[in-house]
Amino acid sequence: MIEADRLAHRYGDQEALRGISFTVEAGEVFGLLGPNGGGKTTLFRILSTLLTPSSGSARVCGLDLARQPAEVRSHIGVVFQAPSLDIKLTAAENLRHQGHLYGLRGRQLRERIEETLSRLALADRANDLTETFSGGMKRRVELAKAFLHRPSVLLLDEPSTGLDPGARRDLWDYLMRLRDRDGATIVLTTHILEEAEGCDRLGILDRGEMVALDSPQGLKAQIGGDVVTAQCADPPRLCEQIRERFGGEPTVVGNTVRIERERGHEFITDLVEAFPGQISSVTMSKPTLEDVFIRRTGHHFWDEEQG
Repeated sequence: MIEADRLAHRYGDQEALRGISFTVEAGEVFGLLGPNGGGKTTLFRILSTLLTPSSGSARVCGLDLARQPAEVRSHIGVVFQAPSLDIKLTAAENLRHQGHLYGLRGRQLRERIEETLSRLALADRANDLTETFSGGMKRRVELAKAFLHRPSVLLLDEPSTGLDPGARRDLWDYLMRLRDRDGATIVLTTHILEEAEGCDRLGILDRGEMVALDSPQGLKAQIGGDVVTAQCADPPRLCEQIRERFGGEPTVVGNTVRIERERGHEFITDLVEAFPGQISSVTMSKPTLEDVFIRRTGHHFWDEEQG
């Protein structure tokens, strides 16, 4: 459904995307995961035809984004991070206006509105002003607008922004229904690691590059063992000592030493006994997407956000 080939984009001297290539299959939920500044927004703007790449190419449903943007728009539905509802209109009126933009009229439009609101569990609130809705309900109206014209591809930019955990779960339930019942292909950006776990495949972005691409399970399987993290006063020195004593490739991340090891619970005992008094604390966990990000980039996921 989507083919991107060496997409790159610059804002003056700043390189926002550095030759990204990937594909998205039909009926797939594809996530673009990364911290702010990673390139997600730029890539989203290119895929939604709002921005022409500096170089490279992309096709949506076989249509060239740069040369056929109008045709592409008829095949995509877009939910932006910023709200796009008119809160002084009802849910049905917001959808009616959206339908007119896509050339829908009369009976066909009425049936589409009823069906779409019903699928997103909004039929009983169709005639209520959207200013009375909760954040989660407003997001569902946004989703209904995007899906009203039955697009082949849904593009969602940080769809869970501002939602509480319960509303976020509900939103994902509706996205899965659109994928499973309607065969929708969904591409979304996110910086929420837990949310990314629900995607069929993930492209992890950092500083304009796609540093990893696979299913969440496939990405975590690349770690190969448990993740042991040790805090100490001199991480570089401890890192070198661990490498000399136990081998492997320990790394310094922030003020900790990070080690990937099979049977991590046994290794912790050996580690503490080998360097008495040097380690102030040690933890062990199963691999997460954060660990994948650290392994591919050498820094924590949130470093760029905090910077």
